[in-house]
Amino acid sequence: MSAAAIQMHDQIAAHPSVAVKRARVLVVDDDREMGELAEASLTQRGYVITYRLCAEDALAELDVADYEILLVDLHMEEQDGLDLCRQALAKRPDLSVIVMTGFGTMEHAVGAIRAGAYDFVTKPISMDALELTLQRALRDRSISDELKRVRSQVADDELSTAMGNSDAMRFVANLVRRVAESDTNVLITGESGTGKELVARSLHERSGRSGAFMAINCAAVPEALLESELFGHIRGAFTDARTNRQGLFVEANRGTLFLDEIGELPLAMQAKLLRALQERRVRPIGASHEVPFSARIVTATNRDLEEEVVAKRFREDLFYRVNVVRVDVPPLRQRGTDALELAQVFLDRATERMQKGNIRIETAAANVLLSYDWPGNVRELENCMERAAALTRSAVLTVDDLPVKLQEHRPTEAFEVGGEAVQFATMEAVEERYIRKVLGVVGGNKSRAAEILGFDRRTLYRKLKSLK
Repeated sequence: MSAAAIQMHDQIAAHPSVAVKRARVLVVDDDREMGELAEASLTQRGYVITYRLCAEDALAELDVADYEILLVDLHMEEQDGLDLCRQALAKRPDLSVIVMTGFGTMEHAVGAIRAGAYDFVTKPISMDALELTLQRALRDRSISDELKRVRSQVADDELSTAMGNSDAMRFVANLVRRVAESDTNVLITGESGTGKELVARSLHERSGRSGAFMAINCAAVPEALLESELFGHIRGAFTDARTNRQGLFVEANRGTLFLDEIGELPLAMQAKLLRALQERRVRPIGASHEVPFSARIVTATNRDLEEEVVAKRFREDLFYRVNVVRVDVPPLRQRGTDALELAQVFLDRATERMQKGNIRIETAAANVLLSYDWPGNVRELENCMERAAALTRSAVLTVDDLPVKLQEHRPTEAFEVGGEAVQFATMEAVEERYIRKVLGVVGGNKSRAAEILGFDRRTLYRKLKSLK
């Protein structure tokens, strides 16, 4: 029996069982005696312990069970403890990793922290000191969980404020809430200006991930630069590569990487993106090695990717990789009275920024806002309200304060019947309103809407295109 194991054995006898904490700890140490004694001692102190001899078995265990803490030996024959630390955190970013080392140097401590460890303890291990470290990790995890809850509540409020409270948007918010804490890839679809990035940010805020939210518009970056932006490069890889640079996949570690307008990616980049998503590793331009990443991937598009796949403009295998969970953000015209609620929110923000008093929207102007189709969606509405706030000179926003195209908007046609002007809607307008009503009720789910309407999906897509 090793000296460290003997010391731990003596400490077990000296400390009777304390209050049960039931925290789950995964212990990894290739010294069987040391690992078994750690398991016995921590079990006696009220922890639920699982012990594994190697990194491979520990990683497999993390795939099938939840743990609060990973207690891992730094120096193991088959795999270095720091490598296991990195791999474990890539799988479970919320895991608290505590590294055990027989060499208590600052170099090893810094290495452990850089690898993402919560803390380290030195051998021979004092069980009292180890328990203090475990309790501190659990306390900080509890605080982190509470912050997640608060952030989730704030995200709920912000999404409701920025996107509306219609049935369609409540459906979106509920779906976001259900999928937020997983690492599942999410595809957000919707017309331009509907607020897809707001939904992506809400996903990140609710996830509780400790890393940053990083976003890139794939359509806005030249193809020649896009690979470097995403995957990084090493010094000398090309003419202007004067230093090494991490790409967004690595910069977003433990956070969320939002790839907007993914439907605009060239086919060559689609192949490289697919490999990165499959392997969870990227190769910087000019590098001879790959770098692992732990970012959650969220994508968005205003294109119909299924049609793009049929047209051979988007890879089918990449489509299935990004489209694990799909969030369809309905256009503003399908959100009932959201347009009016959001108009007042945007108006209040603009007047506060311009240091004007409160301005309310008159009934006639409200009717115009509700009847307009908003082809530019939420983005167009926000622009409209900022313009109105700048132009109005009274405490009431009138139709005259709205853009000319809204003032001239006529949702129906007028005909003279019996000497009176009567408003009638065309059959095309009636069909459009009904399609949009059904889409709103089913939360933008086109497959379900087509089933209710008695269309096949292609017919519905064709009609929706003609309505834009």
